[in-house]
Amino acid sequence: MVYEASSNRYENMKYNRVGRSGLKIPAVSLGLWHNFGGQDLYENGRAMVRRSFDLGITHFDLANNYGPPQGSAEEAFGKMLASDLKPYRDELIISTKAGYWMWPGPYGDNGSRKYLISSLDQSLKRMGLDYVDIFYHHRPDPDTPLEETMGALDQIVRSGKALYVGISNYRPAEAKRAIEILKDLGTPLLIHQPNYNMFDRWIEDGLQDVLDEGGVGSIVFSPLAQGLLTNKYLGGIPSDSRAASAHGFLKESHVTPEVLAKVSKLNDIAVARGQTLAQLALAWALRGGRVTSVLIGASRVSQIDDNVAALNNLDFSVEELARIEAILK
Repeated sequence: MVYEASSNRYENMKYNRVGRSGLKIPAVSLGLWHNFGGQDLYENGRAMVRRSFDLGITHFDLANNYGPPQGSAEEAFGKMLASDLKPYRDELIISTKAGYWMWPGPYGDNGSRKYLISSLDQSLKRMGLDYVDIFYHHRPDPDTPLEETMGALDQIVRSGKALYVGISNYRPAEAKRAIEILKDLGTPLLIHQPNYNMFDRWIEDGLQDVLDEGGVGSIVFSPLAQGLLTNKYLGGIPSDSRAASAHGFLKESHVTPEVLAKVSKLNDIAVARGQTLAQLALAWALRGGRVTSVLIGASRVSQIDDNVAALNNLDFSVEELARIEAILK
């Protein structure tokens, strides 16, 4: 059956301006880091992408190494574009990244001009695209001059292979210098993608100030702390969770009794607000307007519905914020 997007897809989504640019992105964006690769069911991923767009999620975030295996998420998304989303290309913000290992030899990793441009060419081929909307350098590379890396991003925009550029995982001083270099080159930095959630608040220590001063937006990944800030861990560590897996970033050793006690108390606040714990965590990350978008992951359609519903209640009372701070302290 031919896919036709929902006619009311823009009625309930909130769109935020990215820094001082003219671009707006949805407050909730979909990341294809997990569950969209060659080891995952294609039709499940396809259903999640369709449902996301029907809910007004126009931004789909990828990277060259997403899968597993590497490259397979981009290949799967390229099939979805061809079969379902091609008529809506001008309504979509598609981003990808390069910065981690992709192929053997000295040119398949890090931040050289050679690697970044070669990687983007491969990503475009995998997705069947002429350009991406945002191209990121995925992580700082201490072995490559920042001027070369930012110069490559500038060249990529001028070549028409990306409309905007971003950085990810850069610390405040590195981000400030990147902003300055790109400003001098005439290709302003659009956006920064750091990790941020109730249990990992490092961006509050300087980075948000740097981005505000530079007119740069932010889209945060892991806003649910790899699932820890969901109802999955309210009863302990499930056998099918990331914490129980040997391959995830969230380790069983991270899920201590003290952490689980905090999760339970946060859930009490969520229930009082008429939200799930995940909705509370997403609304909290978006509080104050300093985060442009939260980047969610999902393994099934129902999680996307639940996450987007966080936008129904983004306001916090002074008392609620104080209670949350007391729990997290």
